[in-house]
Amino acid sequence: MNLIFLPGASGNTEFWRPVAEKLVVTGEKTVIAYPSFGGYPDHVDVHNFEDLQRYVLDQIQQSSVIIAQSMGGIFAVQAALQKPELIEALVLVATSGGIDLSPFDVADWREDYQLNFSVPDWFVRSHTFLDEQLYKIDCPVLLIWGNNDPISPVAVGQYLHDKIVISELHVIENGQHDLAFTHANQLTQIIQKFLEKIEEAK
Repeated sequence: MNLIFLPGASGNTEFWRPVAEKLVVTGEKTVIAYPSFGGYPDHVDVHNFEDLQRYVLDQIQQSSVIIAQSMGGIFAVQAALQKPELIEALVLVATSGGIDLSPFDVADWREDYQLNFSVPDWFVRSHTFLDEQLYKIDCPVLLIWGNNDPISPVAVGQYLHDKIVISELHVIENGQHDLAFTHANQLTQIIQKFLEKIEEAK
């Protein structure tokens, strides 16, 4: 089983390291870096969010489980929709998953991200709505949320849980938007059990 880790909008490829190092799998573990994010250089073919999404999906060339944080969850969902033959399962952590967040009470994070992280201007203007396609995802999906996350509150995770046919939702007490880093041990245990269940079902 191969694992692909997708960071959030900060582009910090070290974010997933505490979890990635602890997970036990027989295959490869890969973290995809985003051009123009997190100090990584620009790419000649990446000029907008759609280009970045295409770039990320092009990196997925073998059967894998995608483990994604925040913005990375949009790419993970698109991968499950566009490359279903390669996606064994998704692990979505504190993400919008590409849904319309306007009905939810979420904090406006875009300005703060642009001030605090090295991200391109076009990123903060991007909006992706995949609500009407979520039912097409036919792989197992693990949803992990923190109950103190103002950026992606538990209600968003519950919405995705309702929309995605094969899904389970875990809520981490006192978890905020960076819960995958701050609660790495707890997440590792949840994800490991999920991966083992997938292996057993093969």
